[in-house]
Amino acid sequence: MNMKKFLLCVTILALALQACASPAAENPPTAAAEPAVGETESPVEDTASRLERAGGYPCPDSAFTCVVVTVPLNHFDPQDSRTTKVVFAVLPAAGERKGMFVTVVGGPGGSGLMSADAYASTFDPRITESFDVVFFDQRGINQSGGLYCIDAAAKYYRTDTEAITPGGEAELLDVTKTFVDECVAEMGGSELLPHLDTAQAVEDLEIFRALMGDEKFWLYGESYGTQFSQMYATAHPDRLAGLILDGAVDITLTDIEFLKTQAAAFNDVLVATLEACNADEACAADIGRDAIEVYDELAARLRQSPMKFDFPLSSGGVDSREFSLAELEATSGFLYSETARMMFLRALAAYARDNTLAPLARVAYNSLYINPDTLEAVLDPSWSDAIYYGVTCRDYAEPGATFDEQAELFLREGDEVDANLSRFSSVFYGDLPCVYWPHPKDDALPAMLAEPFKGGDFPTLILNATTDPATPYEGARSVFENVSNGYMVTEIGGPHVIFGWGKECVDGLVTEFLVNDVLPAERETECEGYVAGDFVPLALANAADYETPLDALYDAENEIAHLPEYYYSISPDINAVACPYGGTFAFDSNDSGDLFTLTDCAFSDGFAMTGSGSYNYDDGSFTLEVNVAGIKDGVLVYVRDADYAIRVTGEYGGEAVDLSE
Repeated sequence: MNMKKFLLCVTILALALQACASPAAENPPTAAAEPAVGETESPVEDTASRLERAGGYPCPDSAFTCVVVTVPLNHFDPQDSRTTKVVFAVLPAAGERKGMFVTVVGGPGGSGLMSADAYASTFDPRITESFDVVFFDQRGINQSGGLYCIDAAAKYYRTDTEAITPGGEAELLDVTKTFVDECVAEMGGSELLPHLDTAQAVEDLEIFRALMGDEKFWLYGESYGTQFSQMYATAHPDRLAGLILDGAVDITLTDIEFLKTQAAAFNDVLVATLEACNADEACAADIGRDAIEVYDELAARLRQSPMKFDFPLSSGGVDSREFSLAELEATSGFLYSETARMMFLRALAAYARDNTLAPLARVAYNSLYINPDTLEAVLDPSWSDAIYYGVTCRDYAEPGATFDEQAELFLREGDEVDANLSRFSSVFYGDLPCVYWPHPKDDALPAMLAEPFKGGDFPTLILNATTDPATPYEGARSVFENVSNGYMVTEIGGPHVIFGWGKECVDGLVTEFLVNDVLPAERETECEGYVAGDFVPLALANAADYETPLDALYDAENEIAHLPEYYYSISPDINAVACPYGGTFAFDSNDSGDLFTLTDCAFSDGFAMTGSGSYNYDDGSFTLEVNVAGIKDGVLVYVRDADYAIRVTGEYGGEAVDLSE
């Protein structure tokens, strides 16, 4: 089917991701919703006092304080007395408080609580000194309901169907119906399902604002969060001091119109990534010929039928598998950022050079949150496909009066996409489940904006990269052209959402806007970026081709550093992988760094390593202490310091070794 809709945001090590993953404390205290009272309470009450009075408690494994806020289940029906709970996380200002800075993360389906510490760590310290930093789990997500359908989603996304023949269309509709039934059943009978609209969630935030007593605050939305933020700004324009839309969605588009632009954007970003490989000497050398031809020829083969391959297991042995077109297109999860694109290119280069599909399969499994050894779905509390559809299918009405009519109209809109888009036409069908969703859009609730978002008295920054596959650049341009008091910041190249990646042109501008009320000097600002990170060459296939053991160990470090399972850890339970030429590599972590165990691990044939290693968080150093067997035997110690000075000592092939670079 199509790729999982997830957001690869700020690139952080596995430890930082795992640190946010603990469940909330049992039975946390709850703050009652009090939108009217909150505005009349003493303005001198500080944040700590408000949080204490609201029943605040330490967020698990976090510097933030959590508050459970009771809100109406249906804000738009005063006769409905039912309530639900939404969890907000607050990091009080470390210095003189200017106000409240609220982040709405991407999705819909992303957990704000599980992003909070990692995101805040990227902020300029002046932001955390001046603002109460706020994140939240939107209703239904993680601590605000915990609705998931991981098994149904994993099965659905790996189903290999294409809507280019009547038989393919029938199969596509059949598996989509099955997915909807299984996803809804997996979630259980939650009363939240008919009330997951963005319009409802907007009012949840307004209740929290009133509870905190701020007349105005600063709002940052990324990706789907820009849709949320535009709706909040429209509903409550007098409550914003400033608005930032990063990876902006043009919410005047229908769902089908947006999906067409998104499918085209994924194709364009893939082509730009492959062209970046052609222009990179190291990537071009490893892939051997035109990267676009390599990808397209592989896709054409897979379109005929899946390809059989052997996948090495971390427990030893191999598993005979098939690699499908659906799984190739699932690797598009690695098109969201520059480093991830480079890692995808390494996997494609391994296929081109060594005729192995295992690296591409590992990228696909990581994108789909599937255990590479067992192929079982992995629960990622920070993301919910159930909420993606639960919100999207409530926000957007698919054309047609019946399920069957909606499905037929959706497919006919897809004919043009299938005919004109040679890659990623499957992206267009990403929201096909909405034609069968049991809780479709409620016309009685506020809808997406029929007219362009106009902004307000507050200034609005619109941020976007030109190589953003998920929220296409043209959508941000459309938003900018209609917003009053708006400022456009464009990164040439760049990832999906651009704030918080350490690029001064973007981060400095946003920080000055927040902290010092300084607007950009021009209405439009361009920031230099790039499409893909500098290519890290693959380890040589044959260790006999290395001039020195230092070269072999240096490549081993690069292989370790760019293992998808390690770099983008999706579960603490996935902590070992099979090495390409035999053996295993296992990883763990403690407060000081990442710890490695190698058992006959060979990234090049003839250089099998057994021993240990580490990556130190504080000084950035990397070490390996290994016994080597193969072409030559030896005992080697490899140390790479923070300045990338490398030294290898020990004995190799019966000779003393002391090499540095």
